[in-house]
Amino acid sequence: MTIVKGSNPAGEAPGTEPGSPIGFRLEARSGVPTYLQLVHQVEQGLRLGYLAVGDRLPTVKETVESLAINPNTVLKAYRELEHRGLAAGRPGQGTFICGTLHQAGVAEQAALRQSLLTWLTEADEAGLDPEGMAALFAASLQDFLDRRGQQRQRRGSAKAGQVA
Repeated sequence: MTIVKGSNPAGEAPGTEPGSPIGFRLEARSGVPTYLQLVHQVEQGLRLGYLAVGDRLPTVKETVESLAINPNTVLKAYRELEHRGLAAGRPGQGTFICGTLHQAGVAEQAALRQSLLTWLTEADEAGLDPEGMAALFAASLQDFLDRRGQQRQRRGSAKAGQVA
């Protein structure tokens, strides 16, 4: 999944429509439904600071024309964003970001990004291809989440024992 952010001579991000800070891209081989790819890209834009409250998303018509997809797919994605409290439609104006996701500050993200780039360089030097890097990262993230969940369960059990 990619999110387009940057600037071209007209002052817009490449691949974006006027008035929208992002443009959508699809990965046909990802196995992720098209509407969810759009939702995930908006969430990614929020997490990375590319999108903020008040930003306009590309219109349904703009997205349909740029990606050659069914308008109902875009509407489904935008409804999902509304359900999650991240976007709201304004009749005749478009769909706008109205919520945020918890994210680390810019300085923290920059430091973490640098650490991750170092890790990626080491993984590349070890002979991992991008799919191998993604698989190792995904497995490590799952291990981390499993351990974190177990620690929280233990803390919850300990607190319940203290209350009794």
